[in-house]
Amino acid sequence: MNAETAAVAAFPELRRLIDLREVGWVFLPTVVDGRVVEVHGVRTWPHGWADAIRVRFITDAAALRCDYTGGITWERDGGLVEVVDELLMLPEPGQRLAPHLVMGRAPTLWAP
Repeated sequence: MNAETAAVAAFPELRRLIDLREVGWVFLPTVVDGRVVEVHGVRTWPHGWADAIRVRFITDAAALRCDYTGGITWERDGGLVEVVDELLMLPEPGQRLAPHLVMGRAPTLWAP
C-alpha cells in the first residue's frame, strides 16, 4: 500500500484533495518533525488569477480566490469536504457568475 492509499484509507476526506489535483491543483506539505502538519494548494488561472487552499485537518480548511492584483474576491473556511466542494463549484475567472469584485477590508489602524 503506498502512502497516498494509506492516507485515504485512514482519512477518506483526503480523497477531495486528490479530486483537486486531478483538475490542475499543485500541493505543498508543511512538515514539522517528520509529520505533515499543514497542506497548501494552489491553482493558477490565465490573466493572473489564483485559487488557494490551506488544510490543517479534515475539520480545518480555508480557501480563497485572488485576482491579478492580489485582491481577494472569494473565500470560505470550514471542513475539508465543504471547502473543496465550494471550490469545485466556483466558476472559472471571467465566466459570468464568477466572483470578480475585491472584498472590502477595514483599514489598518495607525498606532503612534
